[in-house]
Amino acid sequence: MKSGILSIHKPEGISSARVVAQVKKVLGVKKVGHTGTLDPFATGLLLCAINKGTKISRFFLDGHKRYLARICLGVETDTYDLTGKTVFKAQDNTIQDFSNEDITSAITAFIGIQDQVAPAFSALKHEGQPLYKLARQGIIIQKPPRRIEIFDIRIQKIALPYVDVDVFCSSGTYIRSLAFDIGRKLGCGAHLSKLCRTTSSVFKLEDAIELTALEKLDKTTVEKRIISLSDCLEFMSEVQADRPLAKKIKFGQKLLKNEIETPFAKPDHFIKVVDDDRNLLAVIQLSDNGQDYNYCCVFSS
Repeated sequence: MKSGILSIHKPEGISSARVVAQVKKVLGVKKVGHTGTLDPFATGLLLCAINKGTKISRFFLDGHKRYLARICLGVETDTYDLTGKTVFKAQDNTIQDFSNEDITSAITAFIGIQDQVAPAFSALKHEGQPLYKLARQGIIIQKPPRRIEIFDIRIQKIALPYVDVDVFCSSGTYIRSLAFDIGRKLGCGAHLSKLCRTTSSVFKLEDAIELTALEKLDKTTVEKRIISLSDCLEFMSEVQADRPLAKKIKFGQKLLKNEIETPFAKPDHFIKVVDDDRNLLAVIQLSDNGQDYNYCCVFSS
């Protein structure tokens, strides 16, 4: 069975874990994971790592994301989205008094680097327990703010109380928190009523398989849609190994800097090593001493 990444278009109303279970069932493999959870109410791109693809999942967790989001002004919920309990509701005329310029100004003010507080109902953990499980028990844990970046926000449509936006952001950004913060900035409260992830790292939603279609396809057809390990990491610098180097990698031997000539040999830079057929052998990184490489993950065996 091929290893790599399979892009799935997750429908509304199911968990990311259920999508993974369906992929396992269709492909008949035991090792499948995903590279970033989508809430059950959210839709869009879910990257499923197949077999050895689970080894490279971490390289996508920090990738940039793009979302289409619908923000509902005037109502604040405890989860910051439509699934939660209403904790505040603005007076009806408050929303109608906003001009498009007021809304645009408030939303675009969030473009840039900032500290964001994650929702109490989130998968982040406190002493080993997910925050959402604690929150359901009435134990509200507020995590310290995390540094994130909103690269761009484009307003698609304003039809009060709803505002549709296209958000391009760094990994770790909570669009629910963004909706909540926008509501607070406007002074009317807000929550996220719809969300679709359209981009994750180098992957696009238009290339994903609908989950309903996946369930009807045979194993061979689905396997052809799996993107190879090497192609998944096209954003990394690439080095082609000769036979002696490939052999050293196979046995986990130390790789010296002078054995791999590349201008991208830097401690903060990942390098993928492939064979003549562009099969991924390893991902390496220059060690702090600048003389040899550390193995990040190895696929040659």
